[in-house]
Amino acid sequence: MPQDYYSTLGISRSASADEIKAAYRKLALKHHPDRGGGKEAEDKFKQVNEAYQVLSNPDKRAQYDRFGRVSGNGGMPTGEPNFGGFEFNLKVSLAKPSPPCRPQWKLPPPKPC
Repeated sequence: MPQDYYSTLGISRSASADEIKAAYRKLALKHHPDRGGGKEAEDKFKQVNEAYQVLSNPDKRAQYDRFGRVSGNGGMPTGEPNFGGFEFNLKVSLAKPSPPCRPQWKLPPPKPC
């Protein structure tokens, strides 16, 4: 389950940029890996840093508030595209056809608008 960046920093959704920065600095100092605390503190520090990177950027914050996640492409949230259900069987021949060469298919007449 993805983390909630606001609760990670302990701030409200209406927090100002200064409040976000202050909360980040406080938690970054508390959980910095160089201050001890082991693997758990390091993981918490990474979560705090990730939350700050998103919430301190107005564009990323707006995207997070709208979609609940942030994409890496700066646009819509990413995910695996679903192109299932399409199957193509195509036979290609590089042999030169013998004359006269006529198409083997017929197109239906255009329908009037």
